[in-house]
Amino acid sequence: MPRTPLPPPPPPPYLRTWPDRTALLADRRRALEVLRRRSLGIHRLLLLWLLALAAIIGWALLVLPMQQVEDHDPLLFVVGPVCAVLGLAAIVPAVIGVVAGVRRDREIHGLLEAWLALDSHPLTDAELRSPGLSLCWLLPSFAVCALGLWTSFATAAGAAPGPVGYEVFLGMGTGMILWLTGMLGAAKAVRHYRWALRTLGAGAAPQHR
Repeated sequence: MPRTPLPPPPPPPYLRTWPDRTALLADRRRALEVLRRRSLGIHRLLLLWLLALAAIIGWALLVLPMQQVEDHDPLLFVVGPVCAVLGLAAIVPAVIGVVAGVRRDREIHGLLEAWLALDSHPLTDAELRSPGLSLCWLLPSFAVCALGLWTSFATAAGAAPGPVGYEVFLGMGTGMILWLTGMLGAAKAVRHYRWALRTLGAGAAPQHR
């Protein structure tokens, strides 16, 4: 499915054809609202968690041959390569998806700055703070971070003496993926809060075009 395009940046001054400031502010508000939803929409958080789930499944498939080695399973040479291929097929797209999401956030941020610089309208700009959506990102992300740390430490604490086994690799890797996922979500919420405080806190002086 093709990705829905973002609103274009505002045209340069010599190409602007708004009949008056009211029309300019209306287009500006529509663009900012779309960008706000694309940046902090709950669907973006759910997508991040979905990518994390795919990475966890991929990691479980990658380390599964270790259990077969421990059990001296004769099917290792058949199942091992299949698990490796399937594991990479799950992890690689997940990593690519996260990187693409980070790049898209940068693109959205640049467009937000461009549309904000076009003019100033306090009521419209105040909507960009989105404290409710920021909390929806921050609080669950902290919970995911805590779950990841607990999984990693519990796995390490419960490991038996001797060579590191399948369960340790699985638990530590799963915990690391959860922790990184939570950190990405929390960092995004904090970054948006700091940006809103810096950019929208005092408000910008109107710039009539």
